[in-house]
Amino acid sequence: MKTFHITWMMFFVCFFGWFGLAPLMPTIREDLGLSKAEVGNTIIASVAATIIARLFIGRLCDTWGPRKAAVRLLLVGCIPVFLVGLAHDYTTFLLFRLAIGVIGASFVITQFHTSQMFAPNIKGTANAVTGGWGNLGGGITNMVMPLIFAVIVGFGYTKAEAWRYAMILPGMMMLVMAYIYHKYTKDTPAGNYDEIGHTAKAAGKTDWSVLKDWRIWALTLAYAMCFGMELTFDNVASLHFVDTFHLSQSSAGFWAGIFGFMNVFARAIGGIASDKVGAKFGMKGKGLLLAGVLLLEGCGLLLFAQAGSLFIAILSMLTFALFLKMSNGATYGIVPFVNTKNVGLVSGIVGAGGNLGGMMFGFLFKSTTITYVEAFTYIGYLVIAASVIVFLTRFAQRSESQPEEKIEKKVAVDEEAAVEEVAIVAN
Repeated sequence: MKTFHITWMMFFVCFFGWFGLAPLMPTIREDLGLSKAEVGNTIIASVAATIIARLFIGRLCDTWGPRKAAVRLLLVGCIPVFLVGLAHDYTTFLLFRLAIGVIGASFVITQFHTSQMFAPNIKGTANAVTGGWGNLGGGITNMVMPLIFAVIVGFGYTKAEAWRYAMILPGMMMLVMAYIYHKYTKDTPAGNYDEIGHTAKAAGKTDWSVLKDWRIWALTLAYAMCFGMELTFDNVASLHFVDTFHLSQSSAGFWAGIFGFMNVFARAIGGIASDKVGAKFGMKGKGLLLAGVLLLEGCGLLLFAQAGSLFIAILSMLTFALFLKMSNGATYGIVPFVNTKNVGLVSGIVGAGGNLGGMMFGFLFKSTTITYVEAFTYIGYLVIAASVIVFLTRFAQRSESQPEEKIEKKVAVDEEAAVEEVAIVAN
C-alpha cells in the first residue's frame, strides 16, 4: 500500500530534520561555547514546540485530512532546518531548535493516517510499524549526520562550517517528501476528503469532552515515559558516550544510532503483541501488556545508569530500548479504540504527552547539580511508577452512550465480525 509506506517515510524524513543536530552537538557545543545548562535548554526547546503542534495537528487531520496536513507541515518545517546554519550564538540557535521542533507533529499525522486506512483488528500493528519505521529516522540520523559532517570537513571546510552545511540535506529531503505525499497518497481508502465530501464544517467542533476520560491521561503518561525517554535519549546519547566513555563523535553517533535502529522491529513487536493480546483478552489484556513493558523499560534504564563500562552500557541500552519501543507500540495499540470519533484529537493529546515527557526529562539533563547518570536513574524510577498507574487503569471501562466502543468490544470477541462490521459502515 503506497499510503502505508509513504506515511512512515514522511515521519522518517521529519526525524532527520528534527534530530539532525543532535549527533553534531559535541561540535556545536564547542563552536558556540555552550554550557551544560544551555545545551539542556536546546534539548528542551527541540521538543517543547512539538507539544503544542501535536495538539493542533490532530485537529487539522480531522478537518483538512492527513494529506494536506502533512504537506503543509513539511513545507513550513523545512524552513528553519535550512536556516539553522545562520545561528552564531546561543540565543539564535535556541530559537531555531524551538522552530524545528514543530516538525515532530508529523508523528500524529502518521498515526492518524494509518488508523484511517486499516481495520480495527490490525490497527495496533499498522500504527506500530509506521511509527517504528518512522522513529528509525532518529537512529539513522545519529549514524549518518556525523558521516556527512566528516565528508564536508574532508572537502576542506571547517567544523564550524560543516555542521551548518550538513543540515541542508534534511531540508532537501523534506521538500521531496512533501511532493511525494501530495501526489501519491489518499486521505482515506475511499479517496481524499475533498473527493468524498468531508469538510471542516462536517467534522464538527472539537470534542474536548475527551479530556474527562482518565484512560486518555493514563495513555498520555505512558507515552511520556516511553516516547519521551526516546526523544531525550536521541538528544543526549552522543554527548553521554563522548563525555562518559570518551568516544569520538562518529563512534558515539554510531552507538546512539543503534538505539534508534531498533525501531525497525521493536515498536512493531509491541503493536503486534497488543493486537494479539487484545484479540484474546480485550482491552484489559492490552493495558496489562503496556504496564508490563513499561516496568521492564524502567528496570533496564536503572541498569544503564549504573553501567561501569562501555560493554555493559551498550548491553543495558539495548535491553531498555527493546521494552521502551515495545511500550510505544503498545500505547498506540490502545489509542485508536479509546474514542473512535476523535482519533486525531486523541492521537494528538497522547502524542503531545510523549513530547511533554521529553521536555520534563530535559530539565534533569540541563541541571548543573545532577549528572547524566543520576538523571537516567531518576527517570528509571519514574517509568516504574508510571507502569503501576497504567496497571491500575481499567481500559475496558465503557460508556453505553458511545456506539464506537461496541466495535472495539466486537474485535476482542470476534475479529471476523469486527472487520465485516467496519466494511458495512464503509459502504
